[in-house]
Amino acid sequence: MQAAGATGVTAGIAGCADFVGGGGDGGDGGSGGGDGGSTGDGSGQETQTIQLSMGADILSEAEQGVRDAFRNAGLPDWVELTFARQSQDTGEVRSNFNRRLSAGETKPDAMLMDNGWVNIFIQRGQIQNLTEMLPEEILSTVNNNYFQGFTDTARDPQSGNLFGVPLFPDFPTLLYRKDLAENAGYSPESNNWATEPMTWEEWSNIAADIQDNAGLDYGFTTQWDIYVGTACCTFNEVMSSWGGAYFGGRDNLFGPVGDRPITVDEPETIKSLNMMRKFVHDEDFGGEFDGYAGGFTPTNILGWIENPSLAPFEEGNSAFHRNWPYAIASAGSDDVFGQDLGTMPIPYGVPESEAAQPGTGGTTSALGGWHVVANPNSENTEGLIELYRAVTQDSFNLDLLELWGWLPPKPELFNSDTAQEQEPTGRYMDTLRVAGENTMPRPTTAVWGDQTSDIAQQANRAVNQDAPSEEAMTTLAAALEETES
Repeated sequence: MQAAGATGVTAGIAGCADFVGGGGDGGDGGSGGGDGGSTGDGSGQETQTIQLSMGADILSEAEQGVRDAFRNAGLPDWVELTFARQSQDTGEVRSNFNRRLSAGETKPDAMLMDNGWVNIFIQRGQIQNLTEMLPEEILSTVNNNYFQGFTDTARDPQSGNLFGVPLFPDFPTLLYRKDLAENAGYSPESNNWATEPMTWEEWSNIAADIQDNAGLDYGFTTQWDIYVGTACCTFNEVMSSWGGAYFGGRDNLFGPVGDRPITVDEPETIKSLNMMRKFVHDEDFGGEFDGYAGGFTPTNILGWIENPSLAPFEEGNSAFHRNWPYAIASAGSDDVFGQDLGTMPIPYGVPESEAAQPGTGGTTSALGGWHVVANPNSENTEGLIELYRAVTQDSFNLDLLELWGWLPPKPELFNSDTAQEQEPTGRYMDTLRVAGENTMPRPTTAVWGDQTSDIAQQANRAVNQDAPSEEAMTTLAAALEETES
């Protein structure tokens, strides 16, 4: 699945791509360190060829724009930039990167890597330790100016060393029909729906009320199919917002495997699933959710991934919808809802101060996006440093936002004129910034790929009423214990 950027040509979870070989202006996979002479620009620096592995979609349509962004950000003339093209097959890109790095190949020099994979490559010792390579001024920029929850997915969880520089993040919000909310008597702007998270209880009553007032088929659409998106994202968000966690909280997201608690069968996680059952089936649960509205979410979510779940919302059949920024760009376009589209942070079950598992609670958004990682076998260290220097410039981040809709990795840039004027996504930057400051990464380790199917299956089983939530989570805990051992 492809990354869901702010312009969002297609839906996706966290930006998956496949290296498919050399491209651009002639990267051939050979060494680039000693193949040039003096540039003639007076610097006396020998030319270094840096090959960057990057998405085939953006290179096919906007390669010159990417080159211009690098030069505008100060990439010196003695760095010759070539590209290797990545497509959208997540399995193949991982295997290709793994093969090339394991073989000690010197190209590509740098790669765009899904934030969900980086920890695996760190633990294998396959990518460059940037804390050891980059000068302090670049490291300081990343450490102080970036979304820290996103940046943490590029760090070694034990040492804290940096192994990737964030390029663009991706995080979901709730989309809603602002016009229908106002028709139902609500005032989203005066009540700061865009930036002040609601409790699930308050929100559920609003969703059901708007549905009834407008005569809609649904109050809420989301994704809950048996697929990776439920494990990494929708279930992760709901569970975390109730103070639950897969492995005992934020500090254990990236291991150590086999030496962390399994907490999916704790009461807070069970309560989060029972809430979803309330939303879908209007179950009673002995009055536990008496203050909540129920029955406003269709059973269809149990078979929906991103695009199928978006369609009913864009067709005018749902009041609220959970999705990635690509959906904002789509639904906020003039030929869909335009100014009638609103966004808000995902609601929460308990505040952070009441969360059972450390680092959870409050509004929670799943995390997607990409980092720029370096090949430790590259023969062009000086050129790589200049590439990273350019990547960390504000102008580069904003140029890519304008060029391709990729959200900036720095929260302060969401307040910039460039970001605010980006149509239609610029209207929703305040919500996106709140989401970015409240992310929950997937717990990616070497065994995460084996765990996702068990998680999605049991979360789906519970909400589908195939088993009580307690039973489903007990089954899941046993399955996770097996993969952790």
